[in-house]
Amino acid sequence: LMVVDVSGINIPANIKYFGKLYLVDLAGSERVKKSGATGQSLEEAKNINKSLSALGGVMQSLQNKDKFIPYRNSKLTELMSNALGGNAKTIMFINCCPASEHAFETVSSLKFAQRVGKVELGAAKQNKDK
Repeated sequence: LMVVDVSGINIPANIKYFGKLYLVDLAGSERVKKSGATGQSLEEAKNINKSLSALGGVMQSLQNKDKFIPYRNSKLTELMSNALGGNAKTIMFINCCPASEHAFETVSSLKFAQRVGKVELGAAKQNKDK
């Protein structure tokens, strides 16, 4: 997870804009059994899959417009809570492998992206100071 603070200024209007850009790499979210990961790699893969599952739960709750959103189910979703709802604009990229031996993971990733794509967060508002 990398968080980039972004700011800008409109000099003629004397308005300062600010925001955050969250960059998250969930690479390795493939099936642990298939990858043959062991030791530390296995634990990392388990944690990635757990975070991805929690992210899916948050996105499902947002899509259902639930009153309670389970941001605290993982450290990832807790850290990203202000980027996943409310005053936010969220974009997610899915990286898929075209090789046939990765078809299951590719289809799984595309289905996840399809579910996430149905979530409507509402209109993002500008973060600015005058």
